[in-house]
Amino acid sequence: MAATLHKAWSRRGPVACCLLPIAWLYGGLTAARRALYAAGLLGSYRAAVPVVVVGNVIAGGAGKTPVTQAVVRHLQAHGWQPGIVSRGYGRSTSDCRAVLPHSTAAEVGDEPALLARSTGAPVFVAARRAEAAQALLDACPGIDVIVCDDGLQHLALARDIELCVFNDEGVGNGWLLPAGPLREPWPRPVDAVLHAGPCPAGTTAPAFPLQRGLAAEAVRADGSRVPLASLRGQPLHAVAAIARPHDFFQMLRGQGLTLARTEGLPDHYDFDSWQPASDAGQTLICTEKDAVKLWARHPQALAVPLAVQLPAAFFALLDARLARAQAASLSSAASG
Repeated sequence: MAATLHKAWSRRGPVACCLLPIAWLYGGLTAARRALYAAGLLGSYRAAVPVVVVGNVIAGGAGKTPVTQAVVRHLQAHGWQPGIVSRGYGRSTSDCRAVLPHSTAAEVGDEPALLARSTGAPVFVAARRAEAAQALLDACPGIDVIVCDDGLQHLALARDIELCVFNDEGVGNGWLLPAGPLREPWPRPVDAVLHAGPCPAGTTAPAFPLQRGLAAEAVRADGSRVPLASLRGQPLHAVAAIARPHDFFQMLRGQGLTLARTEGLPDHYDFDSWQPASDAGQTLICTEKDAVKLWARHPQALAVPLAVQLPAAFFALLDARLARAQAASLSSAASG
């Protein structure tokens, strides 16, 4: 079903047309909800520090988490003390909680666990990201900026900066779910657009190219690193439980690696009952996000971090808008 929908979303064909009435209903509900927030009938939580939301308007993977990593690392390098909030998709818990060093992906979600480990920033998860933001500030009073991983449509959390990420498929056929991939109508106002393919038509926001790739080294469960170049010529069993596993496999091949076996699994797959192929001599290789769950049962797996490259002009815009948002927050606190 997922593959059929994904194919249908690339064009305005018969399948997409049959789903248009549901998309119109979805669009009406989305517009009504946004209007209620705009009128103040539904409340938004305004944090005491600036909030940056990294999200998208399409269903499926767009590369939000690697962008969140890049933004957080940039902020840390420039003297900020960022914290991260997330819904924690796919976790078995439903409360608001901190992501601790011993937290499992089942408890907090695979992406929050990855963000906490890879950035060292404090991370909180909650079904309502506004609740996670409040808990983060209560627990970590030194935080001076919050980065929200996903949540462009989570209007209960007021935000100062919105970053919208697109993969190379753009907006697909341009229709709303389920007739198309859009969670909400596009174009819509955002502070910046980051696009892996052509820039989506219609936006007036500053747009910046997004280059996705692999880190030069794979990571072992013990934290040691293996140069990807040293794996050339070895038969590899590549597994990926992300929205677009074929992208990961293509990037591995682009590094000159030999993939004897590839295995694409559903996004956020838990790996509880998964077993690698019994073929002797094949090294198991996966994404960094999958390793959060795989290493507990298969510590021999090598994880290859997905990385993004963003132009300096994007970070200059982010810095300028964040400085403006911080000044507004300080002014509001002083007048209060």
